[in-house]
Amino acid sequence: MAPPGARGPTPGPTGPTPGLTGLSRLAALHGVATSYSPSPDRPVPATDAAVIAALAALDVDASTPEAVRRALAARETELSTRLLPPTVVQWQKGPRAAPPPWSALPAGTRVCVETERGERVEWDTPPDEDAPRSRANPEPGVARDLPLGVHRLGAETPDGRTATAHLIVAPHRLPPPREKSYGILVQLYSLLSLRSWGMGDLGDLAELAAWSGRAIGAGFVQINPLHAAVPKPPDGHCDPSPYRPSSRRFPDPVHLRVEDVPEYAHLDGEARDVAAHLTRRAAALRESVLQQGQLIDRDAVWALKLAALELIHEVPLGPGRRAAYNDFLAEHGEALEDHATWYALAERYGPDWHTWPAPLRDPASPQSARARRELMDRVDFHCRLAWLTDAQLAAAQRSARDAGMDIGLVHDLAVGVHPAGADAWAQQRHFAAGMSAGAPPDAFNARGQDWGLPPWRPDRLAESGYAPYRGLLRALLRHAGAIRIDHVMGLFRLWWVPEGRAPTEGTYVRYDAEAMLAVLALEADRAGALVIGEDLGTVEPGVRETLQRHGVLGTSVLWFERDWAGTGRPLPPESWRADCLATATTHDLPSTASRITGEHVQLRDRLGLLTRPAAVEQAEAAADVAEWLALLSRLGMLPGGGGHEQEEIRAVHRFLLATPARMVGVWLPDTVGDRRPQNLPGTWDQYPNWRLPIADADGRPVTLEELAAAPRVHAFMDVFMDAFRSREARERTRTAPPGARPV
Repeated sequence: MAPPGARGPTPGPTGPTPGLTGLSRLAALHGVATSYSPSPDRPVPATDAAVIAALAALDVDASTPEAVRRALAARETELSTRLLPPTVVQWQKGPRAAPPPWSALPAGTRVCVETERGERVEWDTPPDEDAPRSRANPEPGVARDLPLGVHRLGAETPDGRTATAHLIVAPHRLPPPREKSYGILVQLYSLLSLRSWGMGDLGDLAELAAWSGRAIGAGFVQINPLHAAVPKPPDGHCDPSPYRPSSRRFPDPVHLRVEDVPEYAHLDGEARDVAAHLTRRAAALRESVLQQGQLIDRDAVWALKLAALELIHEVPLGPGRRAAYNDFLAEHGEALEDHATWYALAERYGPDWHTWPAPLRDPASPQSARARRELMDRVDFHCRLAWLTDAQLAAAQRSARDAGMDIGLVHDLAVGVHPAGADAWAQQRHFAAGMSAGAPPDAFNARGQDWGLPPWRPDRLAESGYAPYRGLLRALLRHAGAIRIDHVMGLFRLWWVPEGRAPTEGTYVRYDAEAMLAVLALEADRAGALVIGEDLGTVEPGVRETLQRHGVLGTSVLWFERDWAGTGRPLPPESWRADCLATATTHDLPSTASRITGEHVQLRDRLGLLTRPAAVEQAEAAADVAEWLALLSRLGMLPGGGGHEQEEIRAVHRFLLATPARMVGVWLPDTVGDRRPQNLPGTWDQYPNWRLPIADADGRPVTLEELAAAPRVHAFMDVFMDAFRSREARERTRTAPPGARPV
């Protein structure tokens, strides 16, 4: 969701200046900024209206001067008298960057930690800083030995005051990748095979992982978010963007490979005939994309799959399958039931819960409970779809690991959810009503951005011990070797735009980044997974350093890696950061072929998106590419000095491999010379975002089978395989005993 931009100079500190006004003090105490800096040393004040609206979304009345005085007094009293905040963090397995959360409690306070497993650990805080530690006062050792997890922390002072808090004990730093690796980046829907039903599916993902791991030595496959989408309204279309889902916790069954569901083989009689008819229609839909130039039609694909899955649902589960399904239901509990209930209600009342009968807008109401019972069959159907999709995700990750991938699947976590969808309904108390996340005006977008995603309330997250966040991370990490966090800066702050206002009329609201990172580190550590943060665009000071300190990898895109603090020239490979995923492009940026040829400027010109004359934009883009190609030529990575598109694309990736980046990503469309971006920010109907199949340099769609056999693809991937073979040979030479003969 972040606007494309250089990883260049970071803006100055933001936030209110203490002591100026009652409103600014009140805003500061609730984490609401009263200014922002679109560039260093250029603070821009937020409007009072934006600050007041953000406070109102946090249930703080600042509508009048008297209301501000009352709210300020209440907040100051609350903060000065509480013993503990709602959630506290203790970092383990690393240097203690800060005192433990109980260090500020009054002397002699009884501290009790009840762990996730029900164990109790108690101690008393020392009477003074110099008090000797003893077996009766074991705080230092106890703190170091607390198990990782989310525990309950209690405190009772000598004068009888008590408090409780959620205690997150997390590893201080996630381990880096075991070794440097390269992998594939792909939007799954765009990768059609001869077996898929009009868009790429989880069967295709398993095949891609098996092929890329075994045939081209890839260590991972990064895909777009597979989150569950909002269904198509009766008179409209489903939003095709994978970054505006109904739910981030559960995957979308549109990605199912229908024939791979075990019960499909047991269809008989009329059901088998209907399934065969659906399969023929799916083949026609696939051919319309591959042979007739049609766009991917997610709604049409889902209509066919839904009909087939309805038939499959009538096939009884065998005893073992039934037991596995029951385990899945028990594991996901209320969250899954709420998710399935929303989809069942959406079938009856439409896909926007704000338009449902008033009692059903509350998932905890008696009427919602009654509707859940009345729609039990449909609720079970949608629970079953979640289970089937989870099983095929697991199979895809097994396929990746069986193919020798050290990481396997890299799942993508969208920055938020659709306001009308399942998560916004089931978890509505955790979302800021009347607000939308976005981005402030900057050098790339003078109007700012409104993403149409309701932001989480930081206060409600803290009160819950970050339960919704923990739940979605745990679900996403079930079958992942790594996750990518879209707009990772959102763990620190988000730009809140009041409903009905322009993005320029928003303000930043801060989150407890330490707690957000602790939850992320805890869940990733439990899953044995890496974390990649998408940190492109405007990033406030200290964010990248904090992420790196906790083992979160960044994202570095070649065209944006310049010496912004000095010459402005392209960064040589040795100057790149190591803790990152290095790529030539992303789903929001031009393909490498398009950038090298300048076709991305021509596209934006045709669509009327340029803010300067086309000739100026074209000249600037050409100069940028020429400067990079000149560097590649000087480094000996571009034989002949350029002029051949395929060789220039390969040279770009030779450069990425020469950097210390721990992961190098290959945008799969780059391997066949695709010209078209999958998403063109700033467009809606003008461009077919999220609906294009992977195509070759002439725009002809390419199937997975064709791609795997294409000489161009293998010549491209030889760059990686040769580099890694050379690296392994150098390593063998370095570690060989004296006098050993080379092999």
